[in-house]
Parts: sequence; C-alpha cells; structure tokens
Amino acid sequence: MSERLDILVFGAHPDDAEIGMGGTIYKHTSAGLRVGICDLTKAEMSSNGTVVIRQQEAAQASEILGLTVRSNLGLPDRGLWMSPESIKEITLEIRKYKPRIVFAPYWEDRHPDHIACSKLVQEAVFNSKLRRYESETEAHTVEQVYFYFINDIYESDLLVDITGTHDVKMQALKAYRTQFEAVGAANDFVVTPLNQGYLERVEAKDRMLGQKHMLPYAEGFVSKLPYLINLF
Repeated sequence: MSERLDILVFGAHPDDAEIGMGGTIYKHTSAGLRVGICDLTKAEMSSNGTVVIRQQEAAQASEILGLTVRSNLGLPDRGLWMSPESIKEITLEIRKYKPRIVFAPYWEDRHPDHIACSKLVQEAVFNSKLRRYESETEAHTVEQVYFYFINDIYESDLLVDITGTHDVKMQALKAYRTQFEAVGAANDFVVTPLNQGYLERVEAKDRMLGQKHMLPYAEGFVSKLPYLINLF
C-alpha cells in the first residue's frame, strides 16, 4: 500500500495533536481518509512518566483515532532549534508521505517547543517543493497548511464541528494517563498544569469555539493563505 497520506499532523510532543485537533483527526479517519501524526520529540523532558510509557500511550491514542501511521523523529525535547538538520528531517518526512494538507501548532503558545515546531514545519513545507533541495528525494508541494491551538486560543479562520467526535478525542487524550492524571509513586510524581484539570480546560476551549456557530464543540484553525472552496 502506498505511504501517501491525505493529512499529516506535526506536533512537538506526543499528545500535542490530540489536544489541538483530536476531533478533527477522527472526523477525517472515520470518513476513510489517511491521516498520520509525526511527533518531533519523544517528550523525554516531561516531568511525569517515561519515554517508553509515553510511546505506549501514543500508540493507544493512535489506535483510538484510527491513524494510518504515527512516526517520531526523535529530535531533542527542549532542543528544537531552527537548524538545517532538523528542517531536513521534517522535510524528508513530508516527502515520504506526500500529504495534501499539513497541520502544525499555531506559532504563538506558552510552550517554546510548540512555537519552534510551528516554525520548523513551515520551513520544511517550503523546502519540500524545491526540486534541488535534497534532490535524491522527490519534491512535493503541500496544498495547504493549517495551524491548530494547544494551550491558548486565537482568532480562527476555520472552525470544524467536532460535536460527533469529541468523545473520541477525549478518549484519545485519556490514553496519556501519565500526563493528565495523578499516577505513579508519590516520590516520582510532579504537579504540573497538565494534571490539574487540564482536560476539563480542553473541553471548555472546544465548547467556547463551538459557541461561535452555536455548536456544542468545535476546533479552530488558522491559515496564512485564504481558505479556498469550490461551490460548484
């Protein structure tokens, strides 16, 4: 089977994509589209859990969302710099899966890794179409790039109604028990914003976005290009 994807979602850490657009992902996979997630790091700097457990949690979330593929580039957590090497790794991932649409975190967020991921993906999308860049691989032009919100909400260009898939999104997020629950030995657990009601705030954010169109739940996205639709 071809590795080509309809949609490729990038996140700095396993769980970023689920937080920002888990409902949208499942809406597309349940309609038969091929969707993949590429995590740039293994989140080895996270205060709770381990890399091994986090990968297991990501695999469970991927199964819940019906992903075609999930990959991890193994770039350093808290070491996502605008380097040629990192841009190359992401570019080759885009060329490998040849997605029509790419999603990345919005370029403003309280977590520096999310900001860095956004910038790196934008560079890689541009490089992917240059036929003389890493010319041993085939150039690929992404049709559209959208940006999803993780910790904060900004003005959206596009809303996706996830009323019918919100429950599945929350199931996928709950797979990350080490991040969103107070689990583990008392001497190996750290209180963080993620395990202090974070999932409730994700739900509130989705409700707030849906309110703009009187929907129970929605996810918001931003595009740097005008949204194109064919009416006829």
